[in-house]
Amino acid sequence: MHFTGIIIAICTFLTIGIWHPIVIKTEYYWGTRAWVVYLVIGLASIGAALFIENTLISAIVGVFGASALWGIGELFHQKKRVEKGWFPKNPRRASKEPKAQGETQRDGE
Repeated sequence: MHFTGIIIAICTFLTIGIWHPIVIKTEYYWGTRAWVVYLVIGLASIGAALFIENTLISAIVGVFGASALWGIGELFHQKKRVEKGWFPKNPRRASKEPKAQGETQRDGE
């Protein structure tokens, strides 16, 4: 029997499961400005997968890289989820973000 496909499927499932909380924590602590890190990790992983001879390892590294690239979009979606109140907003980071046009800061804030 050949288990390569099953192993790749399990690793894909685990990789997506790992990236989900990473995206949530990244948005909470750093906002969306960390998208460049996701881009570098994704491109580096996909580039590395091109040079790995072992099919199983190459596929896993490629899936990791694709998940990092997908995480860029999820990072911006997570920001919208926070704005809708579905996830908590980091109070320390919120004070450092620029105010929207027309919004003023009240005394005591």
